Amino acid sequence: YNYKMFFLCKKNIMKRFLSKLIFKLNGWKIIGTRNFPKKCLVLSAPHTSNWDFMIGRCYAYILNLTPKYMIKSELFFPVLSILIKWNGGIPVYRKSKNNVVDQLVELFKNSSQLHLGITPEGTRTRVEKWKSGFHHISVKANVPIMLVKMDYTNKEIGVICEFKPSGNFENDMLFIQEKYENVKGKIPEYYNPKIF
Repeated sequence: YNYKMFFLCKKNIMKRFLSKLIFKLNGWKIIGTRNFPKKCLVLSAPHTSNWDFMIGRCYAYILNLTPKYMIKSELFFPVLSILIKWNGGIPVYRKSKNNVVDQLVELFKNSSQLHLGITPEGTRTRVEKWKSGFHHISVKANVPIMLVKMDYTNKEIGVICEFKPSGNFENDMLFIQEKYENVKGKIPEYYNPKIF
């Protein structure tokens, strides 16, 4: 057991070291608070490139966060499922009688600690509006939303606001839209600043 803990600790130190090195070599810096609530949604935007995943993972390693993310349950078959779970993936059962929002609300209620990472655009290409499930999850599960920006112009990543939805969907979305309006993704033309 002690050996396992030792190697796990060493592994985490190595991940942090490599992530810091990648950030330093590429000129990225972390902004905002490094303290996350035990349970929260971590909203990351804009999402315009596959590079976002690498930058986001480095950010999480540096902060010692182990965020979870949603992935369709069909991909959870032998061997691959171990890898997905190890990397933070949680299965979403789209054929379940409970919708995805209810499944994730239940997950929050049954977890003592959960950082759920969400890219609300749902794809790397330009969309007309964001998917709004995150707002419903936050309200139903009574958890805050950490608004994280990934700004390729200034090479900054981090929390720009900790937000607790009021329950007024339109006002809440306008507030979030304002926070992200001047943030540039890696491929700016893929980001629509009008999020709803």
